[in-house]
Amino acid sequence: MKPTPIVLAALLCAPAAAAPPEDTLAQRVLACTACHGQQGRAAADGYHPRIAGKPALYLFNQLVNFREGRRRYGPMGDLVEHLGDDYLREIAGHFAAIELPYPAPAPAGDAPSALALGERLALRGDEARKLPACAACHGQALTGVEPAIPGLLGLPRDYLKGQLGAWANGQRRAHAPDCMADIAQRLTPQDVGAVAAWLASRPVRLPSKAAASLPAPLPLDCGSVPR
Repeated sequence: MKPTPIVLAALLCAPAAAAPPEDTLAQRVLACTACHGQQGRAAADGYHPRIAGKPALYLFNQLVNFREGRRRYGPMGDLVEHLGDDYLREIAGHFAAIELPYPAPAPAGDAPSALALGERLALRGDEARKLPACAACHGQALTGVEPAIPGLLGLPRDYLKGQLGAWANGQRRAHAPDCMADIAQRLTPQDVGAVAAWLASRPVRLPSKAAASLPAPLPLDCGSVPR
């Protein structure tokens, strides 16, 4: 039986079946960008941080930490729960290779004394309290150090405060010896607010990539950083 003109027209005008999405890593990591922003630039909420351009080993370590419960955030834990190390390394390498400019920082409305304290802790530390400078580990430009130390600039103040607090109270952990937990537990609430405010107020200048190395050995042992 021949199709009627109406049926024939319907067949001719019917939209073609949508092609399945390409099975590429870039397509699969769209699940990451739903929270971390387009290309991993960071979400506008100030809570989900930038992952684009972070050192690959740092990103890999964080994915493993979420998978193994050293870091606790339900959606991240669920996302990586059944993913193996090789796949996590692929994901980390994908985002590490993305180079994007950073937005200008939000203006700092903090007291000059607080910003001065934050600058002092970030750049010089406090030897009397055995607090190394942030720059001693995260690089003089504070943009991180390859292959495993992240940058501190370009992160919102509340995120920085939240992570220091999580280390101090054990909600965030890393491979032993956990150097960041050790440092965070020596900081006072005033220190945390000051250093977070100062870091968040600093622009990220180009080039923003992590340094290739540090000019001196790390001031303390960190289990997440290769010797």
